[in-house]
Amino acid sequence: MKVIKVRNVNEAILRGVDLFQDKTNYIEQDSRNGKTLECVDPVTTVYLKPTERVCLIEARDANPFFHFIESMWMLAGRNDLKSLTYYVSSMSNFSDDNETLWGAYGYRWRKYFHKDQIDMIVKLLKENPNDRRAVLQMWDANKDLARVSKDVPCNTNIYFKIRDNKLNMTVCNRSNDMLWGAYGANVVHMSVLQELVAHRLGVPVGVYRQVSDSFHVYLNEVWDKVKHLSIDVYTPFKNIYETLPDYQSSDLFIEHDCLDWEHDRFFNYHPADIVGAANWVNPCYRDIAVPMAITYYLYKSGKYEEAYEHCNFIIPKDWKNACLSWLRTREERRNNHAEKGE
Repeated sequence: MKVIKVRNVNEAILRGVDLFQDKTNYIEQDSRNGKTLECVDPVTTVYLKPTERVCLIEARDANPFFHFIESMWMLAGRNDLKSLTYYVSSMSNFSDDNETLWGAYGYRWRKYFHKDQIDMIVKLLKENPNDRRAVLQMWDANKDLARVSKDVPCNTNIYFKIRDNKLNMTVCNRSNDMLWGAYGANVVHMSVLQELVAHRLGVPVGVYRQVSDSFHVYLNEVWDKVKHLSIDVYTPFKNIYETLPDYQSSDLFIEHDCLDWEHDRFFNYHPADIVGAANWVNPCYRDIAVPMAITYYLYKSGKYEEAYEHCNFIIPKDWKNACLSWLRTREERRNNHAEKGE
C-alpha cells in the first residue's frame, strides 16, 4: 500500500505525478479506454484539509464549473444526464440509455436502495458519535457485478466516523484514474459530501482518506500536460490558504432544511433563467453554484466579457480564480483558432 499524505488536492496532484516517475511503482496495462500506467500497489491518499478542494494548477486545466455543479447534482440525489451534459457533453458517453447514469453516486446515496443513506448516517452518528457502522453503500452486488454497462460505480462505499469531535471519512474505490477521478472530480464530490454530513452533525470536517485499489493514469493529453511537473512547482501556492485570508475555504451549508428545495430549484431551471444569488440561502448555491451557472451560460453564448464580469460574483476566491483561469484558456483557444481561420 502506498500512502500519499497531503494538505490538499494541489499537493496531491504533484505527489501523484512524482509517484509515476519511478518505474518500479507501476506497470503498463491496456484498458477499455486505452493504455494506462497502473500502480503496483493500492494507493491511499490522505487529505488533511479536504475543504481545500479546488485545483489551482493551470497545467491540469480542470473544469471547476463541472466539478462543483456535479457535486450539487449528487447531493440532490439525481441521476438525469441532461443536467450534466450542459457543462460537459462527453458525459453522454457514460449513459446506457441516453437519459440517465446508472452509477450516479448521489442517486445511490439517497434513492437507489429505497432509503436516504445520508439521513440514516446522520441519525446514527447523532445517536452514537462513537458508532463504527456508518457505512454508505454505492456498489450493488446484485446488479453491478458482471453488469454490461458504460457506468458502474468506481467508488464503492464510504465510511464515516467521529473522532476528536471531527468527522473523518474514508472512501473506497475499485478503479481510480488519478487525474480525472481521484484528484479531479472525486476530491470535490466526496469532500462536499463530507462537509454536508459534518454540518448536519454540528462537528468540523476532519480527515478524508481515499483508498484506490487500481490507481492509474491514462496515457493521453491530460497526462502529457502534467507529467513534467515537480513537487517544487507546488511552492508558489503551497500555503496559499494560510497566507491569503480571502483564500480561506468558506462553509457551504448554513440551512439544511431548505437545501433540497434549492437543489430542485437550481436543476429544474435552465441557467439562463436562474434568479440572482440574493434569492438563495445556502452559500453552496448563493456564493458558488448560481454565479457559476450564469457565468457558464454567458461563456457558452460567446459573451466572454460578460462571463468574466459575472465570475466576480463567485465569492470564494479559490473557485473564482479557477473559473477565471479556465475561461481565459478557452478564450485563448478560440482566438488562436480564429487567427488560423479554423
